[in-house]
Amino acid sequence: MASKLSKEVDLGHEPVGRLLFRLAVPAITSQIVNVLYNMVDRMYIGHIKDVGATALTGVGVTFPLIMIISAFAALMGMGGAPRASILMGKKDSEGAERILGNCFSALFLTSIVLTILVLLFQEPLLMMFGASENTIGYATDYMRIYALGTIFVQMTLGLNNFISAQGFSKISMLTVIIGAATNIVLDPVFIFGFNMGVSGAALATIISQAISAVWAIRFLSGKTTILKLKKKNFRIQPSILLPCIALGVAPFIMQATESILTLCFNSSLLKYGGDLAVGAMTILSSVMQFALLPLQGLTQGGQPIISYNYGANNADRVKKAFKLVLISCLTYSALLWALTELFPQIFVAIFTSDPELTELTCWALRIYMAGVLVFGAQIACQQTFIAFGNSKVSAFLAMFRKIIVLIPLIYILPIFLEDQVMAVFLAEPIADVVAVLTTVTLFSLNFRKLLRSMRDQKQSNSILTDYFPTPALKNTFFILLHKYPASVQTAERMPDLSVSV
Repeated sequence: MASKLSKEVDLGHEPVGRLLFRLAVPAITSQIVNVLYNMVDRMYIGHIKDVGATALTGVGVTFPLIMIISAFAALMGMGGAPRASILMGKKDSEGAERILGNCFSALFLTSIVLTILVLLFQEPLLMMFGASENTIGYATDYMRIYALGTIFVQMTLGLNNFISAQGFSKISMLTVIIGAATNIVLDPVFIFGFNMGVSGAALATIISQAISAVWAIRFLSGKTTILKLKKKNFRIQPSILLPCIALGVAPFIMQATESILTLCFNSSLLKYGGDLAVGAMTILSSVMQFALLPLQGLTQGGQPIISYNYGANNADRVKKAFKLVLISCLTYSALLWALTELFPQIFVAIFTSDPELTELTCWALRIYMAGVLVFGAQIACQQTFIAFGNSKVSAFLAMFRKIIVLIPLIYILPIFLEDQVMAVFLAEPIADVVAVLTTVTLFSLNFRKLLRSMRDQKQSNSILTDYFPTPALKNTFFILLHKYPASVQTAERMPDLSVSV
């Protein structure tokens, strides 16, 4: 196992700083390329002759539905991968492979269910997300074909987490880049060359995702990978899959609720500020999502290091890895905050040149991004809870910021503040600060206990290894301890006995 792992990184021994850099850079690249994946479709669609603007709007309303589909991949992939890393740290590669096999089957079954549901209910769902009579035709044309490729989306996004979890960050990055490059080539061919319009863009996307899915499956079935896809592990076992789903609830909520947040912000801003305020919000959310990608990449790069060494009871490496992730995240979020507060026009100019919209958006961006200064701590601590396999706390924190704090504030603050448009934008930084304080408090209470527990466990294992050098003898000891606790109590004092002997 160690020899295979050394082909890219050694999660248990390589210097933490260098390791984080080697894992985070490809992860950040993957995050950015993944966003460009969707932007390329929109760029080409917007240039379709005569109907480009309407078609672009139609495809735009499919984004919340696509985010929900992607969230199910996160439910399985981002829930199973950290648990697999932890077992790898415990040298239980068979257990980790069972998790991989169960999650593979779950992704397959979920994709079938999602495909059927989207094909049956796509029109009412798209109308709910903002489609109109003028745009629904383009939205359904795109979504109908995209739905048929749901299985490729699930496999690509879900399985790529297991590639990253083993430390193969470059392979994980290539999974995304191969699909994105294929999409860039195929989009103009299908949209303009074959005159397929919006349907051509969707077809190019699912073909690209299919190639990425084949790449991921072939790697996880090949000789280089540590964890292999094996038929014997495909049978779903609730005892294996359910803990993965529980841990995946947090990233699922974080992705799936983006569509709900969009609806809440837009409905409230439309009421108080009209279409101009909604346009500003579209730019703000785009800036926020794109600018925070490096934070997601940093924590994604740190997750395998923390999970693996947590499983190995290596408290010092866990502490070093988290500290480095936290410092990196806070440094980046502070730099981002300074840029958006001092030079908001740089970000706004990417999306619009309209003077009135630019003025409003620059003003709003300073308010909306005010809490980003400390948001790095939120991301670092929340994702570390997931790396530890702590499903309850991570799920609570995911719901706390968006559902419990942010959504109510969007509707409550305009009641008490005279400038109601500002009140809506102000909901975001207030929610960010409240979430950071809550997350850091919970993390501080748990982290020290966890490190102490890991050190005690490692010391206990070291003592047992001295007296039971083989796994068989150690297992026999634990069986006796469980069955006859009173008669085996003296075994716990063996270091003292050895002195007297």
